[in-house]
Amino acid sequence: MSAVPSSPAPDPVPVPGSGPLPGPTPDAAAPTYRPDYRHVLLLGLMCALPAISVDIYLPSLPTVAQDLRTSATAVQLTMTGMLVGGAVGQLVIGPLSDRFGRRLPVLVGVALHVVTSVLCALAPAIAPLIVLRVLQGFFNASASVVAMAVIRDRFVGAEASRLMSRLMLVIGVAPLFAPSIGGLIAGQVGWRGVFGALALFGAVLWVVVWRRMPETLPVVRRREGGISTALSGYRRLLRDRHFIALAVMPGLSLAVLMSYVVASPFALQEGYGLSPHQFALLFALNGAGLVLGAQVNAAIVRRVAPIRILRVVLPFSVLLTAVLLVLAVTGTGGLVGLLVVLWLVLALVNFLPPNASAIALSRHGEIAGTAAALIGATQAGVSGLVSPLSGLLGGDAVAMATVMVAAAAVALGVLALATPAYRRGGAWVSAASAAG
Repeated sequence: MSAVPSSPAPDPVPVPGSGPLPGPTPDAAAPTYRPDYRHVLLLGLMCALPAISVDIYLPSLPTVAQDLRTSATAVQLTMTGMLVGGAVGQLVIGPLSDRFGRRLPVLVGVALHVVTSVLCALAPAIAPLIVLRVLQGFFNASASVVAMAVIRDRFVGAEASRLMSRLMLVIGVAPLFAPSIGGLIAGQVGWRGVFGALALFGAVLWVVVWRRMPETLPVVRRREGGISTALSGYRRLLRDRHFIALAVMPGLSLAVLMSYVVASPFALQEGYGLSPHQFALLFALNGAGLVLGAQVNAAIVRRVAPIRILRVVLPFSVLLTAVLLVLAVTGTGGLVGLLVVLWLVLALVNFLPPNASAIALSRHGEIAGTAAALIGATQAGVSGLVSPLSGLLGGDAVAMATVMVAAAAVALGVLALATPAYRRGGAWVSAASAAG
């Protein structure tokens, strides 16, 4: 892993006609923060907590449906509920991290994640399990939103995008190993044991955060006030249409991924006859594609502005998802052809969130926690609302591919129509990112 720059990046330079690009240079009075591999690992685990909470539970979905005597659609709501809870949680926790600093909100949130994980293990029916998963998503959102705010406390633009891509090396381990670990635990002690493992992981993470994560938001930069201050921050962000467009795109990218995550256990195991073990191996292989894509992005973002990466990657994503849909409908190429194109689609997924998020955060550095919360909430909310559509459309490979191509096409439309990225003079984004 290459070294992460230790000095804070300068703020982006406003470009005429684009509106102000606020975001003060990180405060000189702040404690020195030099994220070596240990800090990258810690921030990556914080960002990965929601993903691990999803992926380790995936192999148990059919078993949960049988054990609780419910439908596949109802069980999928335990996935969607966590995403929606995460969206709301980030909206609440982001402003709190701007008010009280980064450490306190994440310590409280992770502690409550542990509690809800234990309660999930004891859930007697599907309805309380769905509610508890919503709460679990709400509380573990603290880890991901604070991790993003910590990055923005010290970096902007291309360097922030590069660091976020490096975090994907850690985050990507979740789809590589979590389903296999979850399947092993469920096979030995049942699906309830999976939530016990999530509680244990949360407890270990809490100790590491308490001991190792520095406070990156100095007292002089903390925002006074309560609900009215938080709402004023959100009003400011919502008035910035370019920020909103950039904030929506990671959610659409995650919708592509979550459509695969939610539908694949049924589409591949029931539709193509894969065993749970074969599915876990396939999931790990696709996880490797996610990690590889993130690391390629981290390498090229040094030389290519984040906006230019988005302008190339999004059209390719639409093309590949369209090919995936054609293969799913016609059966051309069989399972192998479908899986090859699916791997390529997933390899491009992680090009979008780090670049779009870094550009968006560079516009509002003085309320980084609130901005990170809105990005994260939009990401979780959009993906949470879109991904269940694959189940409603039938839950097979055709339904999965249909939702994926639709989400990718909407993301391209947002970039083309709601930002000046494809227009002459659209270099305002490049200027903002290059300043990092």
